[in-house]
Amino acid sequence: MTSAREKLAEINPKFVRRYEKIDDSEEFYAYMAKPLRPSIRINTLKAEPEEVVERLKERFALTPVPWCREGFWVEGEQRVSTTMEHALGLIFVQEAASMIPPVVLEPEPEMLVLDVAASPGAKSTQIAQYMRNRGCLIANDVRLERARILASNLQRCGVLIARVTLRDGRSFSKFEETFDRVLLDAPCSNAGMVRKNYKYLKVWGRRRAKKYSRLQKELILAAYRALKPGGVLVYSTCTMDPVENEEVVDHLLRSTDAELEEPELPLRRHPAFLEFEERSYTSEVRRCLRLHPQDNDTEGFFVAKVVKP
Repeated sequence: MTSAREKLAEINPKFVRRYEKIDDSEEFYAYMAKPLRPSIRINTLKAEPEEVVERLKERFALTPVPWCREGFWVEGEQRVSTTMEHALGLIFVQEAASMIPPVVLEPEPEMLVLDVAASPGAKSTQIAQYMRNRGCLIANDVRLERARILASNLQRCGVLIARVTLRDGRSFSKFEETFDRVLLDAPCSNAGMVRKNYKYLKVWGRRRAKKYSRLQKELILAAYRALKPGGVLVYSTCTMDPVENEEVVDHLLRSTDAELEEPELPLRRHPAFLEFEERSYTSEVRRCLRLHPQDNDTEGFFVAKVVKP
């Protein structure tokens, strides 16, 4: 019988050779080969969670996501994206680990918030509901077709405080000390999304990861520059490669006066890498959240909470 590791290696052997250095457990590969369980976030801009749960529980089995009050895993014969609740913007189909960055960001009403790479809008709409549609949210993306999807989702969810911009995220460095909160859910090699679709496994390559790492370092420096003193920057990716995660955060810490805070959430996690492939990272990166798929039955994910003194 073919093991999960062998199954993934048949599709992309380079991926398995790389990730054996990151997590060599059979449990890791078993979960990577296992379909991702669907989840939703209830949009409190349009309804209370209890009301939507009552509507949905006749058709779906709902399990609360421990780290997000509005989040639920869903099981049912119907695809939740085809429901009237989705069409009306009462819910947003969103992976459970993807709900973590806005929770850690802690946006509040009347703040000025920047979402650097916002499309398709899951985290932007989540930020807006925590702001209760008061303040201003700059929801940015670099590509026009993605910005159109972003604008559509913001409208569907009743977000009134967002301004959609079309810019290279690095250009926000010119807005020095402007934003109360900045979310950088960075473009990455998407290894954590293999459970969602094997296309991410097929296109994965080490050069691709290194290319993204260079871009991520530039983006995180620009995002930090745009942050007000006392503000919070959250850096996140849906990949597990230290080159795109701990190395990027380490680059920020060595280049600026940034500090890390450790998010306190009810979830299991893997320890952050303090060294990888003969590179050593500052011990502060231990405060980052590194999530492998077997930890909480989610995508692979990474989150760092950065504070500007």
